[in-house]
Amino acid sequence: MATTPTNNRGTWNSKLGFILAAAGSAVGLGNIWGFPTQVADNGGAAFILIYLFCCLVVGFPVMVAELTIGRRTQKNPVGAFKALSNGNPFASIIGYWGVLCGVMILSFYIVISGWTLAFVFEEILFFLGYESMAQTIGDLGNGPKNALFTVGFMILTVLIVTGGVSQGIERATKTLMPVLLVILAILIAYIFTLDGAMEGLQMYIMPDFSTISGGLVLSALGQAFFSLSLGMGALITYGSYLNKKQNIVESAAYVTIFDIGIAVLAGLLVIPAMFVAQASGVQIFNPETGALFSSVTLVFDVLPEMFHNVGGLIGMLLGVTFFILLGLAALTSSISLLEVPVSYVIDEHKVRRKKAAWLIGGIVGLIGVIVSFELALIDIFVAIFNEIGLPLGGLMICIFLGYFWKTENALIEMEDGYENVRQSKFAPIWSIFIRYISPLLIALVLISVIWDLLQGLL
Repeated sequence: MATTPTNNRGTWNSKLGFILAAAGSAVGLGNIWGFPTQVADNGGAAFILIYLFCCLVVGFPVMVAELTIGRRTQKNPVGAFKALSNGNPFASIIGYWGVLCGVMILSFYIVISGWTLAFVFEEILFFLGYESMAQTIGDLGNGPKNALFTVGFMILTVLIVTGGVSQGIERATKTLMPVLLVILAILIAYIFTLDGAMEGLQMYIMPDFSTISGGLVLSALGQAFFSLSLGMGALITYGSYLNKKQNIVESAAYVTIFDIGIAVLAGLLVIPAMFVAQASGVQIFNPETGALFSSVTLVFDVLPEMFHNVGGLIGMLLGVTFFILLGLAALTSSISLLEVPVSYVIDEHKVRRKKAAWLIGGIVGLIGVIVSFELALIDIFVAIFNEIGLPLGGLMICIFLGYFWKTENALIEMEDGYENVRQSKFAPIWSIFIRYISPLLIALVLISVIWDLLQGLL
């Protein structure tokens, strides 16, 4: 008697569940603090317009590509490229690179994410009058404290991933993403009632087109690529849990719009908050260079000082809510970062999910503890695995799909869920972008990043 093979890897229970999970992967600390400070440094709304353009012309096409590869193979990034290349070892390198980038990015990401949890307690302790304890908790250079919160954040991430695709990741993100949106809306509404907020809003929405340059465009392109979680295999992995009824193009569009929306809303919060801080006497610009302080300084020095200046119960609640927001954003991304290597171990080495999650989580957590004591490693890991690794991964994905697996085969896979895709206007446009435009733009970002890093070393 014929039997139908079953897939025990798990699937998304609903279209909304997948969209929220994929959007959660994209929405992270880069949206909440990275995007607003990029906007503030690069001409306000002028940067936003270029960022939107970059998300559409590079981010969206590559996202469609990753989701298609994942659903076609129903495998992790390594297994996916092996399957589509008939076992060619050179193609599987693309998958291995994605898994490695995911592991190494997560290893420093959980340290920064741990800081967000620590500052929830810092705000409470300051409010209760334990200023010395608050200062200890808020000291970013405190290795033992960093390690404690890093391990705590890693355990929280592992617990969600051990639940599997539908009962763990989907269930968690269905709760986390709406809560994140509600908190963001509440904070925006309150910040706009404080002195200085309107000055920040004006800076945010008024474009300064004189700042537009090649460097700004490349910065916006890099921010778009990172904020959409591209190039590390996360969306290939999430795509592998999609059912055949799901419209990949439509889903990718929703995720892209969701990510852009969160980034824009985050700007409506953070930039006015910076000017509220300035109005309360907190310095937000470097007195030596005149430039805005770095993202880390703004988020973990400037804004906490503003919350303290607001004072009382309101100031404490404002600070606690803000850092919970950051923690939620970090958690939705750390889940997807951990799922990439976990799915690899499950698929390729036949290890059960719970064991795989704790094994990989333990290894990443150990690296994170080392980073907790040696914070200089963050800049090194960011340069190698984030600024170089993600564009390189995206470039290899475009080249592989465009010239080896072929866009025609990808479009055939998209027909499940989008029946007339090959007859639509989308098909030829997407094919041109994946084969020519997206690789060219990604290569420019990669060359620019490498050049800047070399200049810094010389």
